[in-house]
Amino acid sequence: MNIKLYPDVPQQRTSRILRDLVIVVVLAGLGWMGHQVYEQVDSIRVLATGVTSAGESVQGGFGSVADAVDGLPLVGDELAEALTSSGDATGGNVATLGAEGEQAIHRAAQFTGWLTFLVPATLLLALTLPARIRSIRKLNEAQRFLVDDGDSERQRLMAMRAAFGLPVDVLLEYSADPIGDLMAGNHQPLLDALYAEAGLVRQTSTA
Repeated sequence: MNIKLYPDVPQQRTSRILRDLVIVVVLAGLGWMGHQVYEQVDSIRVLATGVTSAGESVQGGFGSVADAVDGLPLVGDELAEALTSSGDATGGNVATLGAEGEQAIHRAAQFTGWLTFLVPATLLLALTLPARIRSIRKLNEAQRFLVDDGDSERQRLMAMRAAFGLPVDVLLEYSADPIGDLMAGNHQPLLDALYAEAGLVRQTSTA
């Protein structure tokens, strides 16, 4: 027997589908919000990118000067090495810090985006998913229990279950006199009420 996710009764089925769709739409909206937060925070990386570019420019300037003086006699090599070291110590360090800042901002953006999505999404699912699982379990248990195989005694017992177990307002939707129908052996309205209350449409079968 396949797992039944939605009731057979049209009104109940529509209501359940709409509620599920609302949850899906809310989750999609939370995902969109999380992505927007990620993009906004990640856009701050442009500041760190500017620092990286500035450091690389300074380092490149020292390197250019070092290349220019490298061929000078006597002091050229030492001077070029000193300029290269200065470039690494100033612009190189700045560029490294800028790159590390870019990575840190990117990680913070990812964390903030996921946090924006996961916290409310988890709360929403915690509030709705257990009840949804219970409703599916109840629907499938009712489908296994409510089997109308045409046996008159089984129908009588199920009719009694309906007459004595269902709310009066539900019974009156199917029978003007539920107890009278039970006493007269007119079980069909009571069976219909029992099935509908469980979200099912009664289908009789012969053994």
